[in-house]
Amino acid sequence: MSASNENKKRAVIILSGGLDSTTCMGLAKEAGYELYPISFDYGQRHKIEIENAKQVAEHYGVGHRHKIIKLDFLRDFGGSALTDDSIDVPNVVDGLTEGAEEIPVTYVPGRNLLFLSISTSYAEVTGSEAIYIGVNALDYSGYPDCRPEFIHKVEEVIALATKVGVEGKGITIETPLIDWTKARIVQEGLKIGVPYELTTSCYNGKAEACGVCDSCRLRLKGFEEAGSKDPIPYLS
Repeated sequence: MSASNENKKRAVIILSGGLDSTTCMGLAKEAGYELYPISFDYGQRHKIEIENAKQVAEHYGVGHRHKIIKLDFLRDFGGSALTDDSIDVPNVVDGLTEGAEEIPVTYVPGRNLLFLSISTSYAEVTGSEAIYIGVNALDYSGYPDCRPEFIHKVEEVIALATKVGVEGKGITIETPLIDWTKARIVQEGLKIGVPYELTTSCYNGKAEACGVCDSCRLRLKGFEEAGSKDPIPYLS
């Protein structure tokens, strides 16, 4: 490895293959990071997103570094509309869940905590100084593991539980989208050429997005308010 490569800053990107995580990929690249994407196959209903993540990694020229981690036990546990076939994915008819007081049934227990723990291991091994995750506390305020308080606490644990943390180098968790509207996410992504045509956001996991689940509606709303057309196909 050349000296220039050794000195280049690196970041692990938690890449689902969706709009938010792919925007994070683009933002990390713009910030000058060498990209190390990681995706998780946790038995999600919308497993098709893993194929999208592969395409995004290839688009950014880092397919050879892309790690796909299987977490089958999350489907065994169930308890979420995304991992339990007995729980239906809700369709939005009378508005979106912004500011919802109840935690949505699409919340997967412990998911982001697991993702960040495993990504921390990958970050240490690759010499990465940052982990990018596309959490958003504005559109999905009902998810406890998308809040700034959660992210700050995980950073504290990383500082205590890792070799790099003990040595004072540390690993930061970057959440550039945490207080952005979906429209702003789309606008900023389009400015830097994020390949939204390679992404999916639909919870139902079909080749064509359903257009009526909560995630689809938020995505469509974001593109509409950004004054742009969503490049992926929809059933409805």
